[in-house]
Amino acid sequence: MVGKVRDTTNLVPGVVVCLLAAGVSWLVSGAIPGLSALLIAILLGALWRNLLPFPKTLNPGVDFSSVKLLRTGIILLGFQLSLSAILDLGPGVLLVVLLSVTMTFGATLWIGHLMGISLAQRLLIASGFSICGAAAVAATEDTACASKEETATALALVVFFGTLMIPLVPFLGHLLGLPEESLGMWIGGSTHEVAQVVAAGGAVGGGALAVAVTVKLARVLMLAPVIAGITVYMNRHGQARAGKRPPLVPLFVVGFVIAMLIRTAGVLPESVLAVVQVVQTLLLAAAMFALGLGVHFKTLLRVGGRPVVLGLLSTLVIMAVSLGGTGVFPPG
Repeated sequence: MVGKVRDTTNLVPGVVVCLLAAGVSWLVSGAIPGLSALLIAILLGALWRNLLPFPKTLNPGVDFSSVKLLRTGIILLGFQLSLSAILDLGPGVLLVVLLSVTMTFGATLWIGHLMGISLAQRLLIASGFSICGAAAVAATEDTACASKEETATALALVVFFGTLMIPLVPFLGHLLGLPEESLGMWIGGSTHEVAQVVAAGGAVGGGALAVAVTVKLARVLMLAPVIAGITVYMNRHGQARAGKRPPLVPLFVVGFVIAMLIRTAGVLPESVLAVVQVVQTLLLAAAMFALGLGVHFKTLLRVGGRPVVLGLLSTLVIMAVSLGGTGVFPPG
């Protein structure tokens, strides 16, 4: 019992630092529209790791934050999803969302295989680029048996390409003459992070923003079946971590689905949901800061250009599929 208390006490400094960094990231994101608290947290963690000394006493709490706080944040993310709002998009839009996620995920795995990139790295990039950015990368890390280096690479790619899409997709949409709601659908169907979708959609207009966020949340809904599918594959092919066979459906994914069903039932008032959204953002930002502390710039430079090329191609695939689907099944 004493040992357990001591271990728990060792977690406190690292967890407190991660939560403080999450608070700072949240405040900065509120002051500067278009900046995601999650992305700010990743950058803060990476800058600290590479520019300043890092006390080893923080390691237990940082490791705890990168796993436990992350999974709790993903569970709370389910409270943002209402099945009724997503179903209201209509079967055509939902089909576009399904095709965008599955085709991008599959194409990323296939192209990455041809390029000789490891399975874990391919799974991380495929999840992040097809579903919901950094949160999907982090949620896939353990299931895919990824190394810290592979996770850091995928996170860096999500930050880089997702940020580029904030001005790029609206610019291309205007160039193509897309109506506002159709452009919103393209933004939601292709852009990596929820915050990046908000920034891009808001730059276009209120109509685009509403469609973009709803379409994006429909993509987030794919997180549960994708993680479950990866788990089944890794178990069947004997690629789970040595001595560790994860459940077919991880508990945090079950929690995510339950939270989504509670939101759909409409039993929680909007005031409670608003508080839950802030808590969820802070927990995910704390986890992203912890993951950012694992980013070593020198290590990333040694990774080479292949993951960067894969990230570019994955971005082009989801942009092409979602644009084509928007043309066939426009919203409304």
